[in-house]
Amino acid sequence: MSRSRTGSYPAALPLVAVAALALSACSGGGGTAGSSGGGKTLVVDTSFNLKTADPGREFEPTGQIVDKALYETLLTFKGSDVTKPVAGLASAYEQSTDGRTLTLHLRKGAKFSDGSAVTADDVVYSLNRVIELKGNPSFLLDGVTVSKTDESTVTLTSKKANPALPFILPNPALGILNAKTVKAHGGSEKYLNTTSAGSGPYTLTSFNTNTQVVLTRNPKYTGPQKPAYDKIVIRNVQAPTQKLNVQRGDSQIALDLTSDQVTGLTGGLKVSSGASSDVIFLLLNRNSKVSSTAANAKFTEAVRKGIDYDSLLSLAGTGSVQPAGIIPSTFLGALPSSSAAKRDLAGAKAALKASGIDKPSVTLGFPSDLTVDGLSLQTLAERVQAQLKEVGITVTLAPAPTTTELDNYRNGKEQAGLWYWGPDYPDPSDYLAFLPGNLVGLRAGWKAGADDTLSALGDKAASTIGDDARKALYEQIQTRMNDSGPFIPLMQPSRNTVAAASVTGIAYNPVWTIDVAALGAK
Repeated sequence: MSRSRTGSYPAALPLVAVAALALSACSGGGGTAGSSGGGKTLVVDTSFNLKTADPGREFEPTGQIVDKALYETLLTFKGSDVTKPVAGLASAYEQSTDGRTLTLHLRKGAKFSDGSAVTADDVVYSLNRVIELKGNPSFLLDGVTVSKTDESTVTLTSKKANPALPFILPNPALGILNAKTVKAHGGSEKYLNTTSAGSGPYTLTSFNTNTQVVLTRNPKYTGPQKPAYDKIVIRNVQAPTQKLNVQRGDSQIALDLTSDQVTGLTGGLKVSSGASSDVIFLLLNRNSKVSSTAANAKFTEAVRKGIDYDSLLSLAGTGSVQPAGIIPSTFLGALPSSSAAKRDLAGAKAALKASGIDKPSVTLGFPSDLTVDGLSLQTLAERVQAQLKEVGITVTLAPAPTTTELDNYRNGKEQAGLWYWGPDYPDPSDYLAFLPGNLVGLRAGWKAGADDTLSALGDKAASTIGDDARKALYEQIQTRMNDSGPFIPLMQPSRNTVAAASVTGIAYNPVWTIDVAALGAK
C-alpha cells in the first residue's frame, strides 16, 4: 500500500457486488468495440477502488484511470516507460543544477473542453488547490511553491533539492483544472463528480463509485494523440465475470484476471503479462514491547533465510518476479536480481539457534479480504507459515478485515505483518518511507535513531542530483536494509491485461494502470 492510498482507503478494496444491470450494460458485442450513436465504444471491466473524480482529492487506482483521461498533467510518461518524463501540458522543462527549481513552459494552443485557453494561472490554481485541500495527494507537493513566471511559464520551487519532482508531476491527481469554471462552482467535489473541467482527451458523462463511469470524447482536445473511441465505459465487475464478459465480447478489456484465469483464453484475445510494480513484503516489528521475538535481529535473519521465495512466486504465476530490495525491479535504484535473497534452510536454523529464543512464536497479521494483482494474501500467508515451520518457527495467522488490520498496521501494533507497497510515483525516493523514523519504518517499530548511517544515506539520496549517483545511493540503502532492517521483500506479482483483438496500444503503467485514451482500434 502506498502512503496516501492508506490514508483512508487501501490500494485494493474488497470486491463490490455490482447490480446485474451494470454487468450487462453497454455491451460491445463481438470481438470489436461496440457502436453507440455511430461511434466506437470501448468497455473496460475492472474491480473498482474509486472515491471521487476530483483530481485534488482522488488517489485510488480506478480514480487514476479516470482522471488520466479527463485531465492533462504538466508532464507524463509514454506507455510503460517511467524512466523519463515527457511533454504533457508543458512542452519543455528545465531543472536547476541544485535541484530546487523546476521551470515549465506550457504547450501553445492547449484548450479546456469548453474551448477556453489553458493558462499559467490555471496551472498555479490547480497545483495550489491540491496543496491546500490537504487530501490524499497533497504530499506529492510537500515543500513546493508554485508561481507564475509569465503567461506561458510556471516555476515550481522546492525547499530542498527535489530531483523526483519531474517524476511526480505525471500523477493524474495533479491534473490541471479550468480555474474559472471550478471557482464558479465553489471548488465543489460534487460538481467535479458530474462534470469534468479539464483539457484531457475525454469529458465526464456519468460517474458512479459502485457501478460505472462513462467518458465521452472531447472534440476540443488539442493534444498530440487524438482518442480512437467516441465513448469509454469503465465498469465495476468482479474478476470471474470480467473473464466471461471479455470472452463473449461484452467488454473489450479486463484488468483484474489472475494468471490462472488468463490461461487458455481463446477467441483471439490478447493477454499482456508482466511483473507489476507492487512489492509484497513481510515486516517484523522492532518494538520489543510488541514482540521481543520479532525484535530479535537473529530471528529476522532466520525468517529471511527460511523463506522459499521461488515457491512463493509459483503462487503468483507467470510474469511475477522476486525483487532484490524494497524498490521494484523496473525502477531506478533497484538492486540486481543476483542480490535477491535465496532460501538457506541450514543458515536459517543456525540463525534461529543464535537468537537464543526457545520455541519461537510470532503472530502474523494481514488483511483477510485483500488481494494484490489477483493474489490472495491469505494464500501467501499460509505458504509462509508452512515454510517457517520447517525452520522451527511457529507462525500464528491473524487475518482481519482490511479496515481493522489497517489500524494495527498503521499504529505499529503487528508483531509481524504481510502487506504491499504500490508506488505513489515511479522514483526511488518514494521508498525512503521504509527508513527508520519514516512512515513505514515506524509501522515496523523502527524508530528514528535506530540506524543513523542508514538515515544519513537516506537524507543524502533524497537531495542528490544525477541518475548514476542516485542509483548507487539507493542500492547502498537497500543492501543495508536487507542486512539489518525489519522488512523482507517477497515478490512483485504478475499483472495481466486481457484485450480484444481490435484493441491496440495496451501498456501497463504503475501510476495509472492503463491509459484508456491512448488505446487504438482496428
